[in-house]
Amino acid sequence: MLAETVCSAVAAAGLGIAAITAWRRKFLTATRIAAYALVPLGLVMTGAIDWLFEALSFNVTVWAGFGVLGLAWLLFMNTRAVERRRSGRKAAAGGEAPPAVAPTASAPSLGAGAGPGAGARRSAPADEDFSDIEAILKKHGI
Repeated sequence: MLAETVCSAVAAAGLGIAAITAWRRKFLTATRIAAYALVPLGLVMTGAIDWLFEALSFNVTVWAGFGVLGLAWLLFMNTRAVERRRSGRKAAAGGEAPPAVAPTASAPSLGAGAGPGAGARRSAPADEDFSDIEAILKKHGI
């Protein structure tokens, strides 16, 4: 009876926090909090809490089973961590990743006539370079 009361109180408190969060217009977070808050209430209503406290209280075999499940989970997580570490080392040692920017990207692009004589054509008089700009400014009365 005490467990049901505690679970109901936790659910009520969680729903209150969810309501305050929703009032602050954080609806996604409020929905997530409400979902977590309803879990204990659902466990009480299904009778899982009663089973948990009646069947697991002093049954050593059940607690040993939970220990074995925990050990299996730890082993699984350790193997995943080792796999990630190995794959990271292989990528670093095996071959460098291609650079994000091509090596020639920092060189200026000279367009279609990027040959050796292109520089000579670019060194035209300054009046020729600004004639388009002057025409636009005159058109607008500036």
